[in-house]
Amino acid sequence: MTQATGTFDVKIVPQKPDNPPAEASGFGRMSMDKQFHGDLEAVSQGEMLSLLNRDIGSGGYVAMERVTGTLQGRSGSFALQHHATMTRGAPSLSIAVVPDSGSGELSGITGTMNIRLENGQHFYDFDYTLEPPPQ
Repeated sequence: MTQATGTFDVKIVPQKPDNPPAEASGFGRMSMDKQFHGDLEAVSQGEMLSLLNRDIGSGGYVAMERVTGTLQGRSGSFALQHHATMTRGAPSLSIAVVPDSGSGELSGITGTMNIRLENGQHFYDFDYTLEPPPQ
């Protein structure tokens, strides 16, 4: 496993719901745009679906994003899959590389990413391996 670390900026924009009653039920749909800095110099675009009960601080989201740029000097792209829950304010987050989503010099990438928020700044820790893609 190799670790890449750095910061990222994120812009999340609410999207018009496909089903307006869903929005009233706490459902949300957002677009995500990120700029990664550090060992991962890249941009990403993604989509997020969420459900939140603000009264008790519980909810969850799922998201997919395509990351394009350089990872420790290797150019290409890969996809990340997010799965997160919050149970009365206690978060649980899992972000993994989508299998066989790597391209270019990032073909064969696998791994997991952790994100942290400290003093308003987003940080990532990305543990990954690069294996030759299957023939």
